[in-house]
Amino acid sequence: MSAIVAIGTQGNKPKLLDQVRDVIRRKHYSIRTEQAYLDWIKRFIIYHNKRHPAEMAETEVAEFLTHLARDLDVSPSTQNQALSALLFLYKQVLQQEIGWLEKVERAKKSPKLPVVLSRAEVKRVFAHLHGTPKLMAGLLYGSGLRLMECVRLRIKDVDFELAQITVRDGKGGKDRVTMLPLNLAEPLQRHLVRVKAQHEQDLADGFGRVHLPFALSRKYPNAAREWAWQYVFSSSRISIDPRSGKKQRHHIAEGILQTALKRAVDAAGIVKRANCHSLRHSFATHLLSKGHYDIRTVQELLGHKDVSTTMIYTHVLNKPGIGVKSPLD
Repeated sequence: MSAIVAIGTQGNKPKLLDQVRDVIRRKHYSIRTEQAYLDWIKRFIIYHNKRHPAEMAETEVAEFLTHLARDLDVSPSTQNQALSALLFLYKQVLQQEIGWLEKVERAKKSPKLPVVLSRAEVKRVFAHLHGTPKLMAGLLYGSGLRLMECVRLRIKDVDFELAQITVRDGKGGKDRVTMLPLNLAEPLQRHLVRVKAQHEQDLADGFGRVHLPFALSRKYPNAAREWAWQYVFSSSRISIDPRSGKKQRHHIAEGILQTALKRAVDAAGIVKRANCHSLRHSFATHLLSKGHYDIRTVQELLGHKDVSTTMIYTHVLNKPGIGVKSPLD
């Protein structure tokens, strides 16, 4: 009665992890969420000596989540992801309720201000960026995109006429519109000329497919090869989709920009722990610091659900919202 029973086939039912995988895909969750949820469910089972989750409930879930906070000192976001995975397992797959988990010891969240670069520091960083990474970094800083929003950007969502970008299925599953910086329009158009040439070559070679969200590939069989649906920042190589098994060109790996930006920050002599998200933080802070844009406008551009999330940027401005001036000045 080992792991084979714990997560294996029971009667005519598929293996537990296969059941989880099937439900995740029916609900159109991303491949990243699928991988994360499966990993947390495996860790939960192993922690409880490979018992089947159907034999456990709220007490065991609470014990595992407390272990993460108390013994492994994970961050609140990590503990919340584990909680989401287990709630999904019990509610959506096993169809069991496990209560409100009042016994869970929560990971402590220490308040942290975002790392923001000054305009001069942004300029120094960009001086050490080139090619596609520089263009992508420009969208993070100039449009306020998140890293994954940038790498998943499709051709159809860039409007040069209106100078705007539509972010599809952003954080929280919502769409939003933000600006396309005028300074990026020309280099982005030159970049797309190369991407289109690559796509046309793929079509000539019998490929040219791209991953489509949800069930669009079944509803519109030819859409996967259309130019409008291609990624703005496509991968340099064709790969096999882990779900469909089809050969297609995916978007660029986010690690390419992360590595390039880290090197640029170091080369610029900046000691702040700046990363890709710091460019988005800088976008918000610099808009607010000019005084031309109110907090609600910036909230919409960033796609924040609650304005309180956007308010954190008022704490890193040279002139805080209450207008306090140092006595030394």
